[in-house]
Amino acid sequence: MRFGDARILLPLSGAIMLAFCTACGGGSSHSSTGGGSGSNTQAIVVNSGPDNNYANGVFTTVTVCAPGTSNCQNISGVLVDTGSFGLRILSSALGSLNSALPQQKSASGNPAIECAQFVSSVLWGPVKTADVGMAGEKASSVPIQVIDPSVAPIPAACKAIGPAEEDLASLGANGILGIGFFISDCGGACATSSKNPGFYYSCASSSCQVMAESTTQQVQNPVALFSQNNNGVVVQLPAVSASAPSVSGSLIFGIGTQSNNALGSAQIFGPDKNGNLKTVFKGTTYEGFLDSGSNAYFFLSSSAVGMPDCPSPESGFYCASSPVSLTATNNSGNGSGATSTVNFTIANANQLFSNSADFVFPTLGGPNPNTFDWGLPFFFGRNVFVAFEAPAGSGPYWAY
Repeated sequence: MRFGDARILLPLSGAIMLAFCTACGGGSSHSSTGGGSGSNTQAIVVNSGPDNNYANGVFTTVTVCAPGTSNCQNISGVLVDTGSFGLRILSSALGSLNSALPQQKSASGNPAIECAQFVSSVLWGPVKTADVGMAGEKASSVPIQVIDPSVAPIPAACKAIGPAEEDLASLGANGILGIGFFISDCGGACATSSKNPGFYYSCASSSCQVMAESTTQQVQNPVALFSQNNNGVVVQLPAVSASAPSVSGSLIFGIGTQSNNALGSAQIFGPDKNGNLKTVFKGTTYEGFLDSGSNAYFFLSSSAVGMPDCPSPESGFYCASSPVSLTATNNSGNGSGATSTVNFTIANANQLFSNSADFVFPTLGGPNPNTFDWGLPFFFGRNVFVAFEAPAGSGPYWAY
């Protein structure tokens, strides 16, 4: 099985929902935006990842420093994820720098620890403060999560959500760079302990209690805290017609701030109250979202699309007997009128994975009942804009 998981973290009616697709390891229109080259451009690459077994993972390098110092570590193999918010780094990747990062404390003076929740797994570890740099840009004193289950036993309520991805073998990456359109990862839902849906804990030794965490102390999208080019990002990957070992692209900071990040003719898709756009498929409207952290087109079910699920060990992907060409239409979730027809193809995952040298798959798909998760294959051949919410940007919205 090729490693990789779909990750999405979205506000839902004042609370936080992380959707985690049940697969490991996912068009045809372009905006007119220019290429990625400049001081606001960060290199990204789709390859096998730091554990050498990741299907359709897009990775970059992030510089993490002890605040206000030159004590820094370049962390490679960090997953670029437009479906979550905030930087999360394995403690093993930080090495000795981990002990130099200030630990955030609760009001009672205990370590603040986060249970970042997905549908079938969690990330557990302390909230620490770091300077975060990419492409000459820097965000100072950013709350990040260090993935480290050794700091305190995982509470039963957190553990009940699913197993903890706590090392390179289980995460498949050295960290996750969440650059979705919200700035903090839980928002107002975690600002009071009575409403906190189990994200933030105050831990004294082995005893952990859910605590209130203000929005500014929550794990933050670091790009929104840059001093410039901070109102959004552009994910730029070339078109890919067939499976390949790797492909390189650019993560461009800012929207409309430089010559290389103008919207041009890209259409803007505002989200609905749940943070989703609308996808029409075979006459039925579903919720959808654009998520570079998902490694396939994850949509509907085998009975709804007429394609069988793969047998183990590739369960969680579709295994059509021959490639299936499909069409769906994306519309703004907020009724703004934007619309775009997307043509895409789904191939047999077992056949795709049969070449052990390939890790880039433009036709990878899998089930995700009642939802369209436009994962990484959607990003190939497009400039996908993610505009941040105020005060950093004029979003939230996607554009392509």
